[in-house]
Amino acid sequence: KMIANNPIALKAVSPSTRPGMGTILFPGGVAFRVWAPFTSSVCAAGTFNQWSPSANPFASEGNGYWSVEVLGAGIGDEYQFVIRNGAQPLIWHKNPYASEVVNSSGNAIIHDPNFDWTGDSFVMPPWNELVIYEMHVGTFNDAPGTGPGTFDEIVPKLPYLRDLGVNAIEIMPVVEFPMDYSWGYNPAQPFAVESAVGGPQGLYRFVKAAHAQGIAVILDVVYNHFGPGDLDLWRFDGWSDGDHNGGIYFYDNSRAHTDWGDTRPDYGRPEVRQYIRDNALFWLNKYRLDGLRLDSVSNIRSVAGRDLPDGWGLLQWIHNDIRASQPWKITVAEDLQNNEWITKDTGSGGAGFGSQWDAGFVHPIRDAIIAANDADRDMWAVKDALYHGYNGDAVRRVIYTESHDEVANGHSRVPEEIWPGNAGSWFSRKRSTLGAALVFTAPGIPMIFQGQEFLEDKYFRDTVPLDWSKLKTYAGIQALYRDLIRLRRNWFNQTRGLRGQHLNVHHVNNRDKLIGYHRWENGGPGDDVVVVANFANRGYDSYALGFPRAGQWRVRFNSDWRGYSADFGNQLGFDTMASPGPMDGMPFQANVGLGPYSVLILSQDNS
Repeated sequence: KMIANNPIALKAVSPSTRPGMGTILFPGGVAFRVWAPFTSSVCAAGTFNQWSPSANPFASEGNGYWSVEVLGAGIGDEYQFVIRNGAQPLIWHKNPYASEVVNSSGNAIIHDPNFDWTGDSFVMPPWNELVIYEMHVGTFNDAPGTGPGTFDEIVPKLPYLRDLGVNAIEIMPVVEFPMDYSWGYNPAQPFAVESAVGGPQGLYRFVKAAHAQGIAVILDVVYNHFGPGDLDLWRFDGWSDGDHNGGIYFYDNSRAHTDWGDTRPDYGRPEVRQYIRDNALFWLNKYRLDGLRLDSVSNIRSVAGRDLPDGWGLLQWIHNDIRASQPWKITVAEDLQNNEWITKDTGSGGAGFGSQWDAGFVHPIRDAIIAANDADRDMWAVKDALYHGYNGDAVRRVIYTESHDEVANGHSRVPEEIWPGNAGSWFSRKRSTLGAALVFTAPGIPMIFQGQEFLEDKYFRDTVPLDWSKLKTYAGIQALYRDLIRLRRNWFNQTRGLRGQHLNVHHVNNRDKLIGYHRWENGGPGDDVVVVANFANRGYDSYALGFPRAGQWRVRFNSDWRGYSADFGNQLGFDTMASPGPMDGMPFQANVGLGPYSVLILSQDNS
């Protein structure tokens, strides 16, 4: 909002000596500090001074920063900064560092983000044991017609996710955005938690409750652009020129454009770099989040196909600071350009991410399970997808068949893609779970999207809640996902190799559309795992392939089991005996039974 440019006499004040940006609480009052290099004056107006635009002027610190201490101001007070730039009308803007706001177009609120973490003793699981569940807060457990879902409405479902085997939740962005419904990729107030889904206290309660269930929380953050709506950072202090439409926070016009507006931050300006770095550390430190997923990293490190060294350097700085203080926390890049430098350490010139979403897995696997005709499934492409990775380390990639992008933007859920209009069909259930089995048995960090485990078929919309009635309708499919996740996490100490680094795709039958692979960590009973996947509508009473060790191999999972669905074929997978005789480059061989569009997971008993 703006008011008329009436002359205001400002009293002389001294800058605050208290360190920090934004809002700094102290006994008896609050200090504010803001970066506004082109302003001629700044004042704090709020409920603490009856919204006077002149009662609490800031002092210039001589370097583009301004600060003031306001006695009597305190937690819960609403406020804005009143900015004068020459003859322009006074500009009323929220504090860029405000951690609570009324809403995206309302006032900032003085807030203390130093929450009470008493009793929170959560320890982040090793990255090779993570199973990620991507979630949109507003639709995960929302009653239709009541506004978006909230953090508090998710909390009662956390035991369900724990029992499913999930140990990490990745929430789509929840920083303050315009209106109440959004995917979250239009951040208006980067340090504030969206008021419509529960605000700061809601996120705090959610993280603490998730930790109590043994579940990590990863937050999706957006640094490739801000806004574009309700964006107080736009021309924040009133300055812009012919080459900088957006003002101090944004690149010059030639580099500012993104697919989401002309609001790419200026990664080369020290104050903007500091702002983004502070934001990343804010979520990890103040909310005890266990990781960050950075949206569209390709738009941070490049523009229109040209490298942005400033963006790359910012990513390295953020990661150096995270690794120096809390190296167990994971950062995940959505880059999708198959760039191994994203997950190389900064010391070797990499961006420093812990992992990245893997386009080299999701697209060929989706192609293989969605294709209408068996003849069109390419087992060599599936083999390449299984092997695809970064830096020789399995945890450097996150693998999935559904994410918020894959199930929207012109695409649907996998079961719906397989048979449009008949997502509950036998074909949809068989081939979507075939894809899920690959997600949980291939090297990488597995991820599913909310509702995938009970065959949610709607394409993703931020106004349509999950249909939890499908959990009853497809209880067997949910049990299939539960069993896969537990095997992936080695709950029964029989499938340790699924957490391991090693893979040997030793059997590829592109004529009949079968593939077999060996997974292991250190090898031996309880570690070595053999996975056999049938991508065709034909079953086998006996199918031969190579095995890495002699002796009995037990079926730990058979996706054709009738317990998962009454119309599954219940093709006997049967425990099998591997005998000497080379096959598929292996020293031993055995026969297995295998249903159509089905997967077997076999391992040996611990001796």
